[in-house]
Amino acid sequence: MDFLNSSGEPERKAGTDDTARRASASDENIIYIDNPSLETVNEQLKGKELLQGDTQWADRYMGEILVANNKLDRSDIDKVVDHQREKGLYFGEAAVDLKLVSPDDILQALSTQFGYTYGQDDNDPSSIEKVMASSPFSELAEEFRSIRGQLISNWLSPGQKTLAVVSPGSRDGRSYVAANLAMAFSQTGRATMLIDADLRSPRQHEIFNVKSRMGLSMLLAGRVRMEELDMLPENVSTFQNLSVLGCGAVPPNPSELLGNGRFPAILRELKKFFDVIIIDSPASTYKADVMSIASATGSALLVTRSGYARMDETKSLVATLNQVETNVVGAVLNQY
Repeated sequence: MDFLNSSGEPERKAGTDDTARRASASDENIIYIDNPSLETVNEQLKGKELLQGDTQWADRYMGEILVANNKLDRSDIDKVVDHQREKGLYFGEAAVDLKLVSPDDILQALSTQFGYTYGQDDNDPSSIEKVMASSPFSELAEEFRSIRGQLISNWLSPGQKTLAVVSPGSRDGRSYVAANLAMAFSQTGRATMLIDADLRSPRQHEIFNVKSRMGLSMLLAGRVRMEELDMLPENVSTFQNLSVLGCGAVPPNPSELLGNGRFPAILRELKKFFDVIIIDSPASTYKADVMSIASATGSALLVTRSGYARMDETKSLVATLNQVETNVVGAVLNQY
């Protein structure tokens, strides 16, 4: 089942019948993703030949990375190399076989060698939502890569780099999809910005542990000068190319702030510095908020939840997006 229309052509403005057709759960532009679940290390290793640790990347070898990460002493290197030659193993396999490091240590080192992000913090309750970091080799992560790939082919261009992630309800998984999609784009080397524009119930500060109270709401209120914009987004330490602009303090007047004309100006400024801008929007219950965000971005990704989202609400959201001439580039159906 395709995520986007195979032709890649912009969708024509829909009438009532077309709106219903596009909102249908059987449409071709829907991709299904399951609820996030973490893999065990053994599941991640299985069938993927991830212990090919003698591969050189950016002039760094597996042993050097493990020493730098304080996982091996330099005195251990000779032991591992001797065992590697004796058993015909890769360096990482030999180190694990000698019980000097864990499989997770090898995955961390491989992420450094090959330029992807891998990180799993059992003490962080939000880590299960960051699939692209905690379970980068899972089928679910591949689904996000598939969405990313089709967006690159059919949506992303120098003139179009802002995408609103929208949903009918407040529990459809919109923030989860927005977060992982932003991580997926950043892993391609594109400078990526994730903006939490849900000024009602923001979540990205929880997912990425953003602590700053200086966020989008203060920008919209004019309490931060435009030239100070580059100081606000927080860089995500484990994702070299990802920045997050949180909501900041939850304001008493979200609709007025989003509709005061500053939001499009903020996006125009950010587009000078970022290749991809993903915007987490509020539920369509707050129609005025969604209209302001969608009209500024021009493109939207629709997220619904299986067995939860109502068809009439989904149709109403699509009609709202059409009203502000926002192109619905595709739909994601979360299966819980």
